[in-house]
Amino acid sequence: MTTMLELDDVHVAYGRIQALRGISLRVEVGQIVALIGANGAGKTTTMKAISGILGLQSGSMRFEGEDLTAIRADLRVGKGISQVPEGRGIFPGMTVAENIDMGAYLRSDRRSPEFAADLERVYELFPRLAERRSQAGGTLSGGEQQMLAMGRALMARPRLLLLDEPSMGLAPQFIAQIFRVIEEINAQGTTVLLVEQNATQALGLAHEAYVMETGEVTRSGTGAELLADPTIQDAYLGVS
Repeated sequence: MTTMLELDDVHVAYGRIQALRGISLRVEVGQIVALIGANGAGKTTTMKAISGILGLQSGSMRFEGEDLTAIRADLRVGKGISQVPEGRGIFPGMTVAENIDMGAYLRSDRRSPEFAADLERVYELFPRLAERRSQAGGTLSGGEQQMLAMGRALMARPRLLLLDEPSMGLAPQFIAQIFRVIEEINAQGTTVLLVEQNATQALGLAHEAYVMETGEVTRSGTGAELLADPTIQDAYLGVS
């Protein structure tokens, strides 16, 4: 398989607080890779480092063979990396259609058939957004806002989609729908790096997975392997 993203011995700190302590991981083209772990394990910090919001103390990060270390966050979007942040980060005063359009901010092909097809794809993945395209983003339910954040990210045409806690705070029916859409997005050719506290769902979906504890990767394997591991079941899946 071809490696899309590679982190090697990455360290990140918030001031004097060491958040990542030499993590290494790989994401292969076409995969869904999950990061699981307790709150404070460093999962979101890892995502912010990949998207360029946080700089590295040391270590290296490569995307499709290119060193990302000195590349600004906005330029990483242009290279094919889009993040759906924890908490969604939509623009509450803007309509659904305007929020989705913001995802295409860097695109210069707005009059092209490809742009129209991408927009249609978002509304096909999330029919609720099509029904509410003139509604202010801030008036949507939590599940609908998550759909909106994902649709916005997809308009940048990412080859790597970073999803940070997509099921957080959602009703069960929305959780099931979000995970179905993640699987469909991946089946359509987008590689996915998923941070998710719902470890059962994440591992059930993931081709590969990493377990993080206090800023370090402590376990890795296929999603199925970790899902069946008694230690992981006891610590993260509520099975004992």
